[in-house]
Amino acid sequence: MNQIDLKGRVAVITGGAQGIGYAAAERLLKSGAAVALWDIEAGKLAEAQQALAGLGTVSTATVELTDEASVAQATAATLARHGQIDVLVNNAGITGGNGTTWELEPAVWRRVVEVNLIGPYLTSRAVVPHMIGRGYGRIVNIASVAGKEGNPNASHYSASKAALIALTKSLGKELATQGIMVNAITPAAAKTAMFATMTQAHIDFMLSKIPMGRFLEVHEAAAMIAWLASEDCSFTTGAVFDLSGGRATY
Repeated sequence: MNQIDLKGRVAVITGGAQGIGYAAAERLLKSGAAVALWDIEAGKLAEAQQALAGLGTVSTATVELTDEASVAQATAATLARHGQIDVLVNNAGITGGNGTTWELEPAVWRRVVEVNLIGPYLTSRAVVPHMIGRGYGRIVNIASVAGKEGNPNASHYSASKAALIALTKSLGKELATQGIMVNAITPAAAKTAMFATMTQAHIDFMLSKIPMGRFLEVHEAAAMIAWLASEDCSFTTGAVFDLSGGRATY
């Protein structure tokens, strides 16, 4: 593992109890950062904290990311515990299952957009003023190659991730002179708990699109996140980094 220096930094990772979020927490801890895991699932948070405790300082907060008050409370608690927030990884997301656009229920469509887009907006809104005050920050948004290509039978997920890419670019421009870098990654599918919400046909479709012929490993995403969270990422903002095994065409 290449060593990235995150000593003295504090990172908030949403959806940090499992999947890419957990892998990112592990990598950032090994790089010297303290980590605050925000997740809706209290049981999984407790398990993750226990598993990661040997690597460094880990705190947790049970958060409903679509609720402004819950996000504000988690932000205040994290600042009280750690004294600062240097890195925000907006990783939490849901797929909402699979179906054609006209078959998907409006409530499901809205929930996917709420979690995948409104959540990162609310967390950024809560954390950015603190980063501006310190003149430093790194925000990493976990989008998806589906946001660039539009996967069939996943219009809600694809649209939410496309919007997250646009949010990344807008926020990056707004903060370009404040010492705060805002970037996104667009992974192809990784074998995480999300697979349980997808049909096998959709999983097969995603794999068929990847020239490498395999799914992303979560530690590969964590490696990119770690660099984007570091001081080495100093002239890159509003950018999108593909982790697609050759799938992405632009």
